[in-house]
Formats: sequence, C-alpha cells, structure tokens
Amino acid sequence: MQYVVNLASVTATPLLVVRRRAKLPELSKVVPNACGAVWDFIRRSQITSHGRNVAVYLNNSIDMEVGVEVDGNAAAGGEVTLSATPAGTVATTAHLGLYTRLPEAHEAVRQWCSTHKHQLAGPNWEVYDHWSDNPEKVRTDVYYLLTPDGTPAG
Repeated sequence: MQYVVNLASVTATPLLVVRRRAKLPELSKVVPNACGAVWDFIRRSQITSHGRNVAVYLNNSIDMEVGVEVDGNAAAGGEVTLSATPAGTVATTAHLGLYTRLPEAHEAVRQWCSTHKHQLAGPNWEVYDHWSDNPEKVRTDVYYLLTPDGTPAG
C-alpha cells in the first residue's frame, strides 16, 4: 500500500483507557483484550457518549494506554482511567486493510519524518475506525507526535 503522510495539528481527545505493557508480537492480542475491558466498563457504567477504539503507545518498551474515545465528563473506575490522546503537531497517515499490515503505515510515517527532517517527540497512536467485514474498508489512522510546531530538526 502506498501511504500519504501529512502534517496536522490535533487537539487532545478524551479517552477511557487501561494501561498495558506488551512486546510487539503480543499487540494483536493485548490491544483487543484491553479494548474489551474498557467496553465492558462502558456498558456496566451505561456511558452513552463513546466513539472509536484507540491505542496510545507511550514509549518503545511498549507501555500503552488502550481504550475508547469518550465525552470528557465520563467517569472512570477500577483499572479504567480517564486519559487523552496527545495534542500538538503530528505526522499522520491512514491505513486501509488488515491490522497485520499496520507496521507498514508506521514505517511510512517514520521514513517520511526522517526524509523531511521532522523530529519525533515521543508517543504515537492508532485510531481504529468502526469495524467492516470487508478487510479493504478497515481504516486505522496512525499519528506520531512531533517536536513543537513540527519544525524540522536542526
């Protein structure tokens, strides 16, 4: 797949999340299970204002927050906490297709940043669009936070 990478300015999106740590090969199991834990909490708590699933990768270890977009007034409880996606300038691309090919989207963004001399500032995250039974219509938006205002590294 050919990826188009863009610079964008994003605001923080409130999330209900659980924190997890996983190795790269474990992500395909850990992320859906963590989303399930948050969705169980949302259903039990009767939270009606919710959106897409999100995974925020905090570092290379892979410490992460996995959860669901919510109204900023949502109440947390137990292992489910209120958090938010990072705000600022990002490099972003859209991946269409199976999750197993998501590493290609991440590599495209990192390569684009290197080529255009934009410095990564830490976290990156994925926003998973609502599920489709047609794998070609499964969309995941990939974001990488950049140094302030996205200026090229010196």
